Order: sequence, then C-alpha cells, then structure tokens
Amino acid sequence: MPIALLALTAGAFGIGTTEFVIMGLLLQVSADLHVSIAAAGLLISGYALGVAVGAPLLTIATRGVSRKTVLLALMAIFTLGNMACALAPNYEMLMAARVITSLAHGTFFGVGSVVATGLVAPEKRASAIATMFTGLTAATMLGVPAGAWLGLHLGWRSTFWAVALIGVLALAVLALFVPRDRGADRQAPAPLREELAVLGRPQVLLGLAMTVLGYAGVFVVFTYIQPLLTRITGLPESAVSPLLLLFGGGLAVGNILGGKLADRALMPAVLGTLAALAGVMALMQPALRTGATAALFVGLLGIAAFATVAPLQLRVLEKAAGAGQNLASSLNIAAFNLGNALGAWVGGAVIERGPGLGALGWVASLLTLVGLGIALWSRALDRREPALADCTPLRT
Repeated sequence: MPIALLALTAGAFGIGTTEFVIMGLLLQVSADLHVSIAAAGLLISGYALGVAVGAPLLTIATRGVSRKTVLLALMAIFTLGNMACALAPNYEMLMAARVITSLAHGTFFGVGSVVATGLVAPEKRASAIATMFTGLTAATMLGVPAGAWLGLHLGWRSTFWAVALIGVLALAVLALFVPRDRGADRQAPAPLREELAVLGRPQVLLGLAMTVLGYAGVFVVFTYIQPLLTRITGLPESAVSPLLLLFGGGLAVGNILGGKLADRALMPAVLGTLAALAGVMALMQPALRTGATAALFVGLLGIAAFATVAPLQLRVLEKAAGAGQNLASSLNIAAFNLGNALGAWVGGAVIERGPGLGALGWVASLLTLVGLGIALWSRALDRREPALADCTPLRT
C-alpha cells in the first residue's frame, strides 16, 4: 500500500473526528450553552451545510493549484477552525466556528479521492477510496469515543482542543508523505466550462441525489444516538462511549466490505448496500429495548452505513470521468454532508414536532429507500443507453 495513501488516511482521521465528535457531546453542549438538544443537533447540520457550500466553491477556486498544496491549506483551515470551536463563548460563535471548519472537509475528501485513485491500479480504485475513508472509520472508532470521554470528564471544549492537536499532526504527515506535483498536477487546468459541464450529465446528478437521500437516513438516527441510548434504552451516559467504539468498529468493517464489493461489481454494490442500510434502520425501535440488542444495532448500523460510501463515491467518479472529475468528486462529498444536514434536521423535527425519538428509525429507513429508488432509476438508464446506441441509424 502506498505510504501516500496512508497519509491521506491520517488527514481523513482528523477531519472525520471533528465532524462526528459533536454527536457524543450533545447533552453537554446543550446544558452548557443553554440550548435544546435539537438546537445542539443543528451544529451537525451547520457543519454539513458548510461542507456542501464549500466543497464546490473551494474546488473551483483551487483548480490551478497543486493537489498537495490544496490538501495542506485545507488541513490548516481545519486546525484553526477547531481552535475557534474550543474558544467559542456562545452557541452562535460555536456554530460559526463549525461552519468555518467545515469548509475544509468536502474539498479535502474530493481532491483526496482523486489522488487516492491515482496511486493504485485501475481495478483497485474503490479499495483505494475505501482505504482513505478508513480515516473516517478510525475517527468514529477512536476519535469520537475518546472525544465523548473527554467531554464527560473535562468538558466539551477540551475535546475540540484535542481535535486541533490531531490537525497539527495530520498536517505534518501530509507534508512529509503526499507526493508533490505529479504529472496530473503540473498540467494546466481544463477550461472552467469543461469542468462545469459535468453538472449537465444526468447520471452524475442521479449519483449525487442517491448519495444525499441514501445517506440522509444515517444521520436521522446517528445525530441523536446519545439521547436514543440514554432515554429510550435507559443506558447511563458512561455507556455511550463504548457503544460509539462499537459503531466505529462497524464502520471499519463496512468500509472494507463496501470497497471490495464495489471493485467486484459497482452498481450491484450500490443497490445492495443501500437496501441493507434501510433494513437495519427499520429495526431500530425493537432493537433499542435492551442494552444487548441496542449494542448489536449500533454495530450493524456502522457496518451498513459505511458499506455505502465507496460504492456511492466511485459511482460518481465513474460517470464524471474527464475534466470534471475533481469537481464531481468534491460535489459528492458535499452530497454526503447535505444528506447529513438533511438527516439531522429531519431527526430534530421528528423529535420536537413529530412522534418523537422512538420513530427515528423508520423515518430514516424511508429516506434511504428513496435513495435506493433513485439508484434503481440510474441502473435503468445504464441499461437503456446501450440499447439506444444500438438502435441509432448509421449516417452516410
């Protein structure tokens, strides 16, 4: 495995930790800043929306800059943003700091995905993406439980200081090991209109839509995992960190599984992983009745959630081959985070205005099923396009 790919994984670990760690701190942030749990959950939506906006804008703005320079600059933004989170005096400033931090996220994973696929043989592209996204699974497996533990014992601000330190270390690793100015980086960028033309491809747009809606269900549930486990299952707050560790282990398994399935048969992997994710979330309500079944549910949710990532990312990269690949890759990371924002918002609405915490599972499942429906539509277009080409009359 190329050491540069491991360096990208280290950067992904840092960024993934700051994205997910707030989920283990909702009750502490809510109490300290005197806001509701739903309002604290919007810190996830704000971050995700920042990714959705920042990913395409920063990708376009940095299109003529070497990819290594872009990755280093984004990691610097990430580190400074987490320092601002630790120092935020109120909810509004914390939200602003989260949004600033989020600007680095989408472009880092978008550019990093392209770099990762260029480091390996073509038949291992999905596995390379999955390897980089292992940083996210490690963040959830190690960073989020550790952050929740720090928040419980030393206050939630200590967690953001620790994440800022992770950013400094990741910056050093990227600087040392990611190659600078490979051939693709030295070429002049394609005209902007050629890159933007990727947005006119129906299959790219369908790929982005299936990512948004297919993944939104995960965050309907995962955003509120702390109150779900403490208020529905009846577990103590001290039990949340170990269960988040179990979720992270599930992510690691699902990430590897999704990469291997996508390398073998991409579209069946997309359909199968989305169907599995919807099925797991539909089982949430009965699963949360006991501590043992809740632990099983959390692990399965982690597996199902991250099994979708590599297939969905590679699907968009495959349909965007050419000048717009960087932009499409970043847009799909934005799509994941738009799904995160949508899921957190829908979950908050269900809690405050709907049937409550216990209904989150079936609402999440319905959202993912909509994403599965879009994926089926996209597959139908795949099958239709060759048929149309065969029926096209020859020109003389």
